[in-house]
Formats: sequence, C-alpha cells, structure tokens
Amino acid sequence: MVERLPPLNALRAFEVAARHLSFRRAADELAVTPTAISHQIRGLEEHLGVSLFRRLTRALELTPEGEAMLPKVREGMDCFAAAVASVRDLVPDPRLVVLAPPSLALRWLLPRLQRFTDMYPQVELHLSASAAMIDRGDAAVVAMPEVRPARSETPEIWIRNGFGRYPGYQVDFMLAPDYTPVCSPQLLRAKLPLRKPEDIRYQKLIHDDTIQDLQERPSWAEWLKVAGVSNVDTTGGLHFTDSGLAIAAALGGYGVALLSRPLVAAEIAAGQLIAPFDISLGRRFAYYIVTPLDLADRPMVAAFRRWLLAEAGESSKAPHQKDN
Repeated sequence: MVERLPPLNALRAFEVAARHLSFRRAADELAVTPTAISHQIRGLEEHLGVSLFRRLTRALELTPEGEAMLPKVREGMDCFAAAVASVRDLVPDPRLVVLAPPSLALRWLLPRLQRFTDMYPQVELHLSASAAMIDRGDAAVVAMPEVRPARSETPEIWIRNGFGRYPGYQVDFMLAPDYTPVCSPQLLRAKLPLRKPEDIRYQKLIHDDTIQDLQERPSWAEWLKVAGVSNVDTTGGLHFTDSGLAIAAALGGYGVALLSRPLVAAEIAAGQLIAPFDISLGRRFAYYIVTPLDLADRPMVAAFRRWLLAEAGESSKAPHQKDN
C-alpha cells in the first residue's frame, strides 16, 4: 500500500519555517498569517505523530525528528520546482519586448506592426520607446545603457540608432537613413516659392537636433554645401531635440526641415510633405537591431529580427556607402 502523504501545503510551510526558524518570517514569505503557518505545522505534527519544532519563548528550534526530515522535504520541493520549470521551458513565452528610439518607434515601426501581428497572432508584443537608444559621444565602442522601460520588462530586442559597435550583443544592420529637405506643399505656393536650392535662403529653417553627437548630426550648413548654395544664414530658425516635433513643424508649414527620409516616407507618399530636391546627406549613424547573444536564437526573437530586416529592405546600403 502507498503511504498516505501529508498535505503539500503543510510540507511547504514546514520547509520555509525550518529555513527561517520563524513562523512569522515563514508567513511573510508565503503571504499568509503566522497563525496559518502554526496550524499547518501542528497538523503535520499530528499526521506524523512527532514534534518537529521546539517552541521556545522567543525562538524556534528543530527537534531531531525535524532535522532528519528537513533535507528530504527540501529535496522534494526542489524537484517540484524543477518539474514546473521544465514544463514552462517547453511552452514559448508569448511576450516579446522591443525598445526603440521614439521617432522610429512612432513613425516607422508602429505603422508596420500590423503586418507582424498578422503573421504571428500568438505574440504579445510590448513596444517601448527611449531616447537612450540613440548613441552619444565618439564611435569607438558604445555600451548598452541601463534602461527600465514600462512595467520594468527587460527587452529582448533593442533598435539602436548609432554606430553598431555593441560588444556582447548580436548586431544586425537594419536601415541607413538619408536626410533631405522636406516641407509642406503650401511653401511651393508662397510669395517666395521654394523651387530651387537657392530659395532656401527665403525660408525659415527647421533643425532636427535629436542626435546629440554634433559630428554626426546632419546640418543645414552641410546640406547647402553639397547643394552648392552659399551665403545662407543657417544658425536661425526652429530647433527641436525630437524628430517628431520637427516633423510636426514641417507639416504645419512653419518652414523647411532637414529630416530622415524613412521617418517621413508616409507623409511624402500621402502628399502631406514634399521633398523638393533630390539631394540627400548620409551618415555613419544608422539603425541596428541589437539582441543579447543568449536570446538571439529564440524563435520569436529570431522571427521579429527577420521581419524587421525584411521591412527595412535587403537592398539597403551600409552606412559608409551613403556618406557624402
């Protein structure tokens, strides 16, 4: 005959109380009352017909019977935990946590996400945005920042705007943005219309200062030099430290903005913005998919990486090929 075992909750209460030698601390760990722990232990002792603890005035001690029983109970609890963990490992976690620069997340990634969710409806996608995903300083080696996105979830995938040198991570080149002047169509019908690069001098300039590295930030002075235009004051105008605000200013007709073409592709296609000149600036800064090495081969992580690369386009040029 199989011996009738005591209730599992009583064995668990015994293991925790023996570990702490305190009913109160055991109650705190198990989120119950000390009285409940005391009842569980008393029931276990009655089931076994022995005392497991010596209840002293301000202390708790294991009896010889309790000391003899504890190692096997602890081993059993560890076996239960291992069994549960092994089953969980067989069931894929439906969550996928992605962290990206704010403007890319809002203007490039979000409009495309429906295609991914249609392909993988079982994935519970958590998308967070942080300016910490934009590199700062020189291009030697850039450490990944300590980022705590919403709900303190650790990302499986970062999309990083920078140089692509992130030691200890799987890094995939995703997209190299080119920067070009864009404006509202109404500027083409203004009193001083914008028809050729020289007409920039009559327009208010909108500056996107999102990239803090001055050497890598695209500037109006550089674009005008490439366009062959001189004697234009490029210091004035509107400055924004977020691409989304610069885009909103351009949509509102406040001036001409030098912006990343991928971020305004939808507005250009819809006719809300125009790119009047086929002259662009390239940068070493690009968008990279950055994944911890131990997570890169997880099925959902790998699927999202493949999808991002497909969306960005396999024909995208590497950053150094787009420099002017």
